[in-house]
Amino acid sequence: MNLNLRNAILNNISGNNQEQIEATIQDAIQSGEEKMLPGLGVLFELYWENANEEDKKEVLETLENHVQNMNQ
Repeated sequence: MNLNLRNAILNNISGNNQEQIEATIQDAIQSGEEKMLPGLGVLFELYWENANEEDKKEVLETLENHVQNMNQ
């Protein structure tokens, strides 16, 4: 069986509005289940592919700050 997980996730969220996408993100984070991580990854990929350089830099700075603070 050849399952393309990325396409399955995109098909699952296709047509969702902002509230539905936010609910998907919140549910994935709150559940803490690792099986939700690929979905978050696909959403992040969509964001990254469409973000301008300023938005990407802001995300990277935020992630860097949080990652560095995890070790303190």
